[in-house]
This record gives sequence, C-alpha cells and structure tokens, in this order.
Amino acid sequence: MSVMSDEKVEKYGECLLKLGGLLEGEGDEIVKMASIASVLHGAFEGFYWTGFYRNLGGELVIGPYQGTPACLRIGMGRGVCGTAAETGETQVVEDVHAFPGHIACDARSASEIVVPVTVGGEVIAVLDVDSTMLHYFDSVDAEYLEMIVSRFF
Repeated sequence: MSVMSDEKVEKYGECLLKLGGLLEGEGDEIVKMASIASVLHGAFEGFYWTGFYRNLGGELVIGPYQGTPACLRIGMGRGVCGTAAETGETQVVEDVHAFPGHIACDARSASEIVVPVTVGGEVIAVLDVDSTMLHYFDSVDAEYLEMIVSRFF
C-alpha cells in the first residue's frame, strides 16, 4: 500500500467513526445521504463533487450532494452513474473522458467513482464522487465507499 493509500485508509476510518456517531439510530435515507456526502466531501481534498442520485421510477434523480450544480436526471445505463445503477457494480473510472457514454455534467471532472446503494436487493441510489484529478480513485476508495453505503443503508 502506498503512502497515499495509507492516508486514504486513515481518512476513511475517521469518516466511519464520525458517520457512526452522526447516524446511529437514524432511519431517514435523505438524512443519511446528506450526512455521508458532507462528511466525505469535507475529508478529502480530491473530492470535487460528492453526492447521491436516487433511483426514482427507474431514473436517477439528484439527491443530497456537495459541490457545483450537476445533472438533475440520469437515465439507467447512461454514463458512469447509470451504468453502476444498472449493473449493481461499483464503477472506478480513472479518466472519465475515456469512458464510453460519459455524461459531462461538469467539464472539470477528470475521474469518478460510483457505488450502488442496495437495499433488499434493489439499487435505491448511487453514491457518486468526482475529482478534477486523473486516476484519483482506486481499490481503497471502492472498498471503503462500499463499506460506508453497506453500513448505513
């Protein structure tokens, strides 16, 4: 593991502790999404846009987030978010401009990770994080973001 990975692991550990304290006993999904987006966005300098798209009627609709204005609605199977929602698999994209069908909500986005939020076997949302840096996200991010959404949803 690299020094950067060690630092990420430490920051994710801090986020898990903070979120555990904030969300203990909380049942409201919007509250959870808002808290997770806020804590993660504040912890990582490389997180340019951090938030959720909720699966409403088979369409991804913007939910709580931190960052600049973004796409309001994304079709299933479209872009990185729609692919993650449709497949139920985390998408780690080192260079969004090389991703087939990438939706450019903000031209400054360079890399992205999208983690499906599954409840009862159904994808209810996706956690979407963008960075202005290429190759920012890796398996450490995937592991910890998956851990966060599985723990709190």
